[in-house]
Amino acid sequence: MDLSWDWLRPVMRVPYVPTLGPVHPDALSAELISEVFGVAGTVRFLPHDPDHRWSAMKDESVMLKDVEHGPERTVIPTISTWGRGMVKVHYFGRAEAPVEELRQLARTLAAREDIDRARVVWCETGQTAPRPSVTVSRMQLKTFRPGQDAAVDGVEDLRRLPDQVRARFAVFAEQLAADGFAFLWRRFEADALAGPILTIASGDRVIGAIGPMETMKDPVGKLRLLPLHFGVLPQLRGRGHGRHLWRAAMNWGEINGADYQLLLTEPGGAADSLCRSEGLDTLGYVHTADANATDTAT
Repeated sequence: MDLSWDWLRPVMRVPYVPTLGPVHPDALSAELISEVFGVAGTVRFLPHDPDHRWSAMKDESVMLKDVEHGPERTVIPTISTWGRGMVKVHYFGRAEAPVEELRQLARTLAAREDIDRARVVWCETGQTAPRPSVTVSRMQLKTFRPGQDAAVDGVEDLRRLPDQVRARFAVFAEQLAADGFAFLWRRFEADALAGPILTIASGDRVIGAIGPMETMKDPVGKLRLLPLHFGVLPQLRGRGHGRHLWRAAMNWGEINGADYQLLLTEPGGAADSLCRSEGLDTLGYVHTADANATDTAT
């Protein structure tokens, strides 16, 4: 399916692409959208897809026959069938997102595909009033500049920790399983991580970590620091450990030639506040609504 870039570009105000997520503003192009549509249903990864590091086959794919495209709005449904599966309906339009209409569409498509879970995704350039059943993420851009990110003391590669401390990373990972660290620990044990996990230890235990540290070229050849898992033990937050980890990670990115990093953070959350205080640029907001929920505010 061919899309008119003259129609799509004006309503794609935030650089967020179905199946890829956040992209650099310079990488958002008609060619990129064409590439995403071109691999629909093939389980092939695009060479610049960050998810490629986790799997050999791409799961999420555009539902080509269900795309709606016009001068006022474009609706792009995607489907993921692994595990419990997921249908997402992405809206790009001149008018405010018609959330209830899109929820109905997502439910209909999910029912047709015999999938229980369905969501609606849309983007805004500014922050809107919160809705009970909508999750909002701020898209932030970190641009690396020579000499900006200095080395940080007290942060160490997990692989270089003493054996007894490294072994106890499993305890830390279990406590922060919701932040993805149990998954990372399994990958680490299987020697399936390309880059390091940076840690802060106290005594014989790990109390904070960020990683894995990896880069990938984006669609226009810039080097992107890939998304990171980032966490500090709950009882030890608010003591500067998170900022130390963040700055150590940014130093790693600078040393390894990264041009930028993209993040999604919860507005007002700890990670969001840290990134804002570190001078990152806000590119917009990504809204996600459960299609099976109701929201009287819409």
